[in-house]
Amino acid sequence: MRVLLLSTYDLGRQPFGLASPAAWLKRAGIDVAAVDLSRDKLTDDAIAGATMVAVYLPMHTATRLALPVIDRVRAINPAATLCAYGLYAPLNEALLRARGVSIVLGPEAEAELVALAGSTGSAGSTGSSGSTRSLPRLAFIQPDRSLLPDLERYARLQMPDGSSKVAGATDATRGCKHRCRHCPIVPVYDGQFRVVPADVVLADVRAQVAQGAEHVTFGDPDFFNGPTHARRIVEALHDEFPHLTYDVIIKVQHLLDHRELLPLLARTGCLFVTSAVESVDDEVLTRLEKGHTRADFFAAARACRDAGLALSPTFVAFTPWTTVEGYIDLLDVVGELGLSGHVAPVQWGIRLLVTWDSRLLELPDIRSLVGAFDQQTLTFPWRHPDARVDELQREVMNLIGLRPHRPRHDVVAEVRRLAGTPNEGGASTTPPHPRTEIPYLNEPWYC
Repeated sequence: MRVLLLSTYDLGRQPFGLASPAAWLKRAGIDVAAVDLSRDKLTDDAIAGATMVAVYLPMHTATRLALPVIDRVRAINPAATLCAYGLYAPLNEALLRARGVSIVLGPEAEAELVALAGSTGSAGSTGSSGSTRSLPRLAFIQPDRSLLPDLERYARLQMPDGSSKVAGATDATRGCKHRCRHCPIVPVYDGQFRVVPADVVLADVRAQVAQGAEHVTFGDPDFFNGPTHARRIVEALHDEFPHLTYDVIIKVQHLLDHRELLPLLARTGCLFVTSAVESVDDEVLTRLEKGHTRADFFAAARACRDAGLALSPTFVAFTPWTTVEGYIDLLDVVGELGLSGHVAPVQWGIRLLVTWDSRLLELPDIRSLVGAFDQQTLTFPWRHPDARVDELQREVMNLIGLRPHRPRHDVVAEVRRLAGTPNEGGASTTPPHPRTEIPYLNEPWYC
C-alpha cells in the first residue's frame, strides 16, 4: 500500500493536514508521500504509483481547487482508492462522490486513514460520513513535516519596517466550542473541540524552529477555546524560545472574558491577534450568532490596546442585511478605533458564503433568498435586495485585486470613494503611509 496525501491550499502555510496524517501513517509502517500543490507540481508518476490518494480539504478554496485534481487522479489511476478528508469533505460529500471519491472523512481523520491504508478495502469502500456524532478522539502525535517543502517557500511574516520573518504554523486545538451560524466548522464539529497536548505542540514548534521558523501562526479557530491550555502553551514556548514571535485567532467574546491573559500574550511574543468581528451592526451579529455586540468590539479593541496587543479584525462586510449606509458605518468604526491600518484589504470585500449544511439556512430570509446549490462555487448563491450593495462589493473586490499591495490607509480611502463618502472616520490621512501598521502574513486571508 502506498498512500499519496495531497493538499491544494492552506493559507500559504505548510499544511498541518498533511504533516499530521503523514506521521500516523509512517508510524504504522505505511509507505506515504505528500505533495503540497500550492508549492509543488503533482506528477503523473506520483499518481500512478499510489494505491490510495487522500486529498485534504480544510476550507472552501482548497475544495474548489481540488476538484480538477480529483478528476486528474481518476483519469490517470482509476484503480486507486480515492479519499477526501478534512472539514470541507463531509460538507461536500455528494459532490465528491459524484466525482469518483469513494471514501469521505471529516477532520480528525488520522486514525481512519491508517485503518484504511492497512486494510484490504477496495475503491468501492464507503468510508465515514464525518458527521459530528462520529468525530473520533485521537491521541495526537507530533506531525511529520519532512515530506513537505521548506518553510522558506511558504508565506512570510512581513514587518512594518519592510523586513520579514520565516513563518511556521501549528494547532494547539482543533474545532471550536462555539456555533456561529455562518461558520463552516459548525456543521462538522457542532460545538466540539479537541486539545492537542502541550508536549506535541511544542515538539512541532521545535521542529519548525529547526527549519528556520522565526514566527509561528496558531491556526486554532479560537486560541482561547481552552484558556488554561493556551496559557501553558505560550509560557512554555516563550521559556524555550524567548525570541520567537507568534500570532493567534481569538473571538471578541473571549478577548473580553479572558482579558487578564492579554498582557501575558504580549509579554510572550504575540505580535497580533486576529479576531472575526464580522460586523458592527448588532442586528447582523445577532443573525450570525456571533456572541458579541458592537459595543463589545469597542471594548475588545480597548482591551488589546491597553495590553499592548495589535488587533487585526476580519469582517464579512457584505451580507444580505448589509446596507450602503451600514458599510460606511463599518469604515467609520474601524477608523474611529484607529484600526484602518490593521485590516487586510481583502476584508473590505468579503461576501457571506452560504455553504452546504450551513446554519444560515435556518433563517427564513436566507432560504427565500438563495438559489440552487452551485457546484462550481460550492455555495448557495444569493443576490442582495439592493443592487447597489452587490455592485459596491464587486467594485471593492476589483479594486483590491488590481493593487493588492498598496498601503492599507490608501485602500480605505479608495473604498470610501466607491461607497460615496469622504475620507473620514478617524484614520490618519497624512502621506506617505506605510504598507501596514502591524505585522502581517503575506498570504491574503481567504477561506
